[in-house]
Amino acid sequence: MSVKKITLMAILTAIALIVFIIEAQIPLPVPIPGVKLGIANTVTLFALFYGSKSTDGKAASELVDTKKTSKTKASSRETNSRVSLLLPGTLSTANAFTILLCRIVLGAIFIGRPVALIYSIVGGLLGFMAQIAVKRFVSDKQIWVCGAIGAVFHNIGQIAAAMLITGTPAIVLYLPVLIIAGVFTGVLTGFIAQFTLQRLHHY
Repeated sequence: MSVKKITLMAILTAIALIVFIIEAQIPLPVPIPGVKLGIANTVTLFALFYGSKSTDGKAASELVDTKKTSKTKASSRETNSRVSLLLPGTLSTANAFTILLCRIVLGAIFIGRPVALIYSIVGGLLGFMAQIAVKRFVSDKQIWVCGAIGAVFHNIGQIAAAMLITGTPAIVLYLPVLIIAGVFTGVLTGFIAQFTLQRLHHY
């Protein structure tokens, strides 16, 4: 693994962790346990789609290296050269999963909620697997779809974990509300990741 890739993964993990900690301190005006924006998942989506094929068949790294601006060709080559020196070509699915896992574990440690680690791991793993499955069928202009489905399955995983840990089947009654909330928050995080990647493509 290159130094550039390790550095980018570390930066993305730090960003996701900071966002997660800040979000954990802001209560939402919704009287339903488990409902949250999940903005930290934006980083997971970014990492998962970073370097993927775009609609014109080029990888994100190729777009970064070959995108021409309205300036002269010499200036464009100089700019793209600087960018290619700073960014790795791609991030693999395993890299994205590593970022997610580090954020979950470190997040539980920093907010001081060991029990939340179980819910986060179960929900995070199920949501991530759903995103991997959906990623095969969406373009870089449909990342919001992947975000929505990932958020829904994340909530399903958390409800399943809560039912097993507490032994209270009635918790499943929260699921419809969490699914609706997951669609809205997942679309939001998906659009944020999609916009960020598009800006990177046009750098």
